[in-house]
Amino acid sequence: MSTVFRHYTQAELDRNYDQRGWVANAAEVIARYAESSAATRHRRKFETASYGPSAAEALDIFPCGKTGAPTLIFIHGGAWQNFTKDDFSLVADGFMDHGINVVVVNFAKITAVRLPGMVEQVRRAIAWTRANAAGFNADPERLYLCGQSSGAHLAASALVAPYGSPAEVRGLTLISGPYDLEPVLLSARSSYVKLDSAEAAALSPQRHVARLTCPVRMFYGEHDTDEFQRHSLEMAEAARLAGRLAGLTRLDGLNHFETVEELGQPDSPLAQAVRTTMA
Repeated sequence: MSTVFRHYTQAELDRNYDQRGWVANAAEVIARYAESSAATRHRRKFETASYGPSAAEALDIFPCGKTGAPTLIFIHGGAWQNFTKDDFSLVADGFMDHGINVVVVNFAKITAVRLPGMVEQVRRAIAWTRANAAGFNADPERLYLCGQSSGAHLAASALVAPYGSPAEVRGLTLISGPYDLEPVLLSARSSYVKLDSAEAAALSPQRHVARLTCPVRMFYGEHDTDEFQRHSLEMAEAARLAGRLAGLTRLDGLNHFETVEELGQPDSPLAQAVRTTMA
């Protein structure tokens, strides 16, 4: 059979970019996102703000209550076409009680906006958070960015954009993302991710790691697809060569969907590692 990327046939490549079909409990874990996040919003003080001109450009601020505290800005995943901020309020539980504010960002999804527009929205959210940090007693110079899955791609892309990395972002955490769009655009995801060759190159952060102005800490799940594990390993190597890698960790026993839940568990190795990076 003919191959379309490296050693993959078309069917094999498509399977590697279908995380839901890779593991048996995807639907179960995804259902927990909304339930856990609703519980977080019920327990925690938070406020919602608009950071841009479209209705999708909103974010939830979970203040820790300490003056001058750092802030974790979280960019959610969902293959660039699923979920909203309301599904990921749970992340706040891993950080607020440790003196860290959490901002969970919403943004438009494909096909309401193209991928370059999504990256621009993430950059606007970062800029808004810095400009308005005093409103929730945060330190505007201590912002940290975290993304998972396609959110990791958006977060990394926002910081390696050709027109500059936001200097106020002190650290970047990437969890199980795709960092080079060539195989993505050869997979079934090309049915909705539409980019020309120049856009695909510009939005492949693995190729532009040297533009990062902050350290990057990388994580991936033991049960991520083979391709997503490769993305993390190769992005980490590119970051190492550029002098930007702060660490690479495999999350043993976890699949792609379970890593987000770990962020919301204060005692999990992932949440502890992210807090250590912020310290």
